[in-house]
Amino acid sequence: MRVSAPNFEQLERLNGTRDADLIARRYVDPTLNRGRGAQTNKGSRFDRQSREEFDDGWGQVEDLKPFETIEHVERAKSIITRNESPDIGFDRSINAYRGCEHGCSYCFARPTHAYLGHSAGLEFERDIYVKANAVDLLRRELADKRYKPKPIAMGTNTDPYQPAERQHKLTRGILELLLETRHPVTITTKSALVVRDLDILKPLAEQNLVRVALSITSMDHILSRKMEPRASTPEKRLEAVRLLSEAGIPTTVMAAPMIPAINDMELERILDAAAAQGAVGANAILLRLPGEVRDIFREWLLRHFPDRVSHVMSLVRDTRGGKDNDPNFGTRFVGEGPYATLLRQRVDLAKARYKLDRPIAPLRTDLFTPPAVDDGQMSLF
Repeated sequence: MRVSAPNFEQLERLNGTRDADLIARRYVDPTLNRGRGAQTNKGSRFDRQSREEFDDGWGQVEDLKPFETIEHVERAKSIITRNESPDIGFDRSINAYRGCEHGCSYCFARPTHAYLGHSAGLEFERDIYVKANAVDLLRRELADKRYKPKPIAMGTNTDPYQPAERQHKLTRGILELLLETRHPVTITTKSALVVRDLDILKPLAEQNLVRVALSITSMDHILSRKMEPRASTPEKRLEAVRLLSEAGIPTTVMAAPMIPAINDMELERILDAAAAQGAVGANAILLRLPGEVRDIFREWLLRHFPDRVSHVMSLVRDTRGGKDNDPNFGTRFVGEGPYATLLRQRVDLAKARYKLDRPIAPLRTDLFTPPAVDDGQMSLF
């Protein structure tokens, strides 16, 4: 396997720090993972065996192929996921895909790929699972006599408009069914592909059945490409905010995550630009590093910002009680300490300045009509 190690100067900066463990790691050759966020591909934490590369002086017998996307078609057993987390504003969600090609190194969903026997690193971005029966499953679940409607959140684990959606159109099919049944839905995405479905989103909005949130992490084209290598450009996302708003669809912006000393200085600029394009609300989430994300993010940081590794991680730890991550409800999204407090104050002030703190009416649930189901066809699932 061809690899490239950080240069001497990069390693020297880490000596004697809490991040010195990054020095001995072997990183994938950048020519093999262009357009990817992760820099390594460590196996699943559930693997019983692990392999370690060793240079015996003979070089690599054969080169690895680049990490090209592989799609796995699966037939899921259910499609609506429930949660009872007290600090999340929804109790159910849909993810028609597993894994995400956008490649954000900080994505909190990466550890879930281990349950499929895959790495949370490059394989999370490369091995995309497509739930081919998502729409049929949703029809069956909505038709259940015990079902009680509440807003379904899309984009909570993987992006519903990631590149695979262009071909498979599962998100579009789900939205068509939600329009048919007049069921409320919220969408969070980094992709301008969402405007493809304006013909569905507009009638949903006319009945107060939909809200869309665009995630924008930077206005800097170069930084955005490093942070989210296969997501839409900041310009295209802002254009999506404008087109959605002009169509009467309530659209908000998520400045998430805010990473100390990387993109946090852009907070006000992001919210200002979003308001100018018609956004009606905004929020920000502090960087989280659960499970394997801790190492994947630090490796990304070493590759792209080697002079800032110690500074960034010091600030992150200051917001997490000295640790790399805080999983506790109530603080995991906002952090604690002086930096986190200042960030929250900046968010509140910017929302007030740009009129992004206006109340948004709750989505309606009283219009829901259960879908018709062909019992003979459903027996096949």
